[in-house]
Amino acid sequence: MALKSSNVTARVEPDIKERAEAILSSLGISASNGINMFYRQIIMWNGLPFRPSIPTSRPVALNEMTREEFDAKMAKGIAQAKAGEGIPADEFFDSLKQEIMKSNV
Repeated sequence: MALKSSNVTARVEPDIKERAEAILSSLGISASNGINMFYRQIIMWNGLPFRPSIPTSRPVALNEMTREEFDAKMAKGIAQAKAGEGIPADEFFDSLKQEIMKSNV
């Protein structure tokens, strides 16, 4: 059976296209194959293969903070550590895994 193909035309911001294609390329995947994979996932899941959402908050990069904001965050973290207001990393990651598993149900 001969494979047929169909063209997909979409407007994408140049920077987004370049960044996505660079990642695909590093994985050894062409843009066409990446789009084909995305479409196949849509079919398999009968919808988007991810949950579109707006994060309630996002991490702030160092270059997005003023020196005062950074110092304030560091002071808060030190104060919390001194007050014993933390949990061991393995406990945190276990609870994070459980939270992720619950949200995937």
